[in-house]
Amino acid sequence: MAGTTRSGIPLADCYPAEGDGERPGTAPFRRGIEPRMYAERPWVMGQYGGFGSAEETNRRFRQLLDAGQTGFSVALDLPTQLGLDSDDPRALGEVGRVGVAIDSLADIEALFKGIPFDAVRQIRTTANSIGPLWLAFIVALAEKQGGDPNSIAILIQNDVLKEYIARGTQIFPPEVGLRLTADSVEYAAKYLPAWTPLTLSGYHIRESGATAVQELSITLANSIAYLDELVRRGVDIDAFAGKLFMFLSAGMDLLEEIAKFRAARALWSDLLERRYQAAVQSRALRIFAYTAGSSLTAQAPYTNVVRVTLEALAAVLGGVQTLNTSSFDEALGTPTLEAVTLALRTQQVILEETSLRGVADPLGGAHALEALTDELIGRVHTDLAQIDRRGGALRCIDNGYFSDLLADQAYKDQQAVESGERRIVGLNCYADDDTVSVPAFSVDPSAERDQRGRLADVRARRDGAAVDSALAALRTSALEGASVVEPMIDAVRVYATVGEIYSVLREVHGVYRPSRAG
Repeated sequence: MAGTTRSGIPLADCYPAEGDGERPGTAPFRRGIEPRMYAERPWVMGQYGGFGSAEETNRRFRQLLDAGQTGFSVALDLPTQLGLDSDDPRALGEVGRVGVAIDSLADIEALFKGIPFDAVRQIRTTANSIGPLWLAFIVALAEKQGGDPNSIAILIQNDVLKEYIARGTQIFPPEVGLRLTADSVEYAAKYLPAWTPLTLSGYHIRESGATAVQELSITLANSIAYLDELVRRGVDIDAFAGKLFMFLSAGMDLLEEIAKFRAARALWSDLLERRYQAAVQSRALRIFAYTAGSSLTAQAPYTNVVRVTLEALAAVLGGVQTLNTSSFDEALGTPTLEAVTLALRTQQVILEETSLRGVADPLGGAHALEALTDELIGRVHTDLAQIDRRGGALRCIDNGYFSDLLADQAYKDQQAVESGERRIVGLNCYADDDTVSVPAFSVDPSAERDQRGRLADVRARRDGAAVDSALAALRTSALEGASVVEPMIDAVRVYATVGEIYSVLREVHGVYRPSRAG
């Protein structure tokens, strides 16, 4: 039994829904991927964070782990995400600003110093264009510490295709980015079966203006591109598909968001069965949800606490496996420790002080929810058929179809806000006359200079000949079209830098130039 209500009324692990009698933990997993859901294993609570140096971020992570966080996401600064060193002229003014600066294995060692890997249920990162390099960093770190990299609970975002659509940190042409992502997944399928080497990301697509339907449609179209490439290489679908996550937004439209998570699982299960003949255990989609940063307002920032609470509730009612909650001050800048802790406490209150932990899919069977789930599934199938007629995800990225869809939808949404059709408390209705002052977090201006100093020290201490040899081997693999993962690990071991490694790949593959033709 799942316990009782405050009045002593017994709760069942789950309640039968009208219709086909599907239970949580059974395909197509509309009702959840585990029979008892959070009664067996609560969702992973993690906060997205990183700023300045590896040492500073390490301190923040350890503080949050002490506060009860069970996982964390490593935010990387823009130069790192773009494969640039901190002393690259193109990195000027951006080092350590929106995430932690990582230049070499030395920074990774500092980032994870004293972190008890056995006590952390999940370590995530935003690596997309540099997904293979993040894999290499963690493997090299584990080796240096004398441990097994497969024992560390690693989840790499590694979804480069959505960068061309939504985030903009792409480096190479889409087909090259796709191959590099597939290199990581293929390596993990062979040597790191406990890892999640790819997170199929709809969150940033949603943040760029997509509706819930478009978020699922574009994410699934991108997923097909990855899965097709891996199957073409001969990688067994059941060696990796069951390890993947889908990363989705948890927004303010409570009923639609709950239905969206349920629809995502059903759509994924159907796709994996119909197109790839995957085993049933590979069809159980795990979902990582993040409350919608775009829903937060700089005006009346404390009202964001209410928004984040409702969005977190939607994610839990929708049955996600990992949840990050936004901080109320994110619309103003990098969150303070106090705001991040409050966001974590929001999850803990939902887990510990409600009945939701004990009942799987508690709203399953509600007429409105089931109808919305069905409608979302139908609309996504229509969208996927349209994308297929247009040549698939890579084609829709290159000719701008996806980007145009998001731009059009974002414009419509902004018009709705400005006209008052869409009401946002504190922004276009119920606005407070008084300005609320919220303490702002700022990165020490000396952080960039100090990071460049640490990078110079690494270059002075390492074996330059070993670095040159490793980079030459990486270049050969890239030219031959072979996987870059193993030579990248070799380069990381001898402290080759992010910029040096990606300079080699830029020389071989060139950089992205959108065609927008067709």
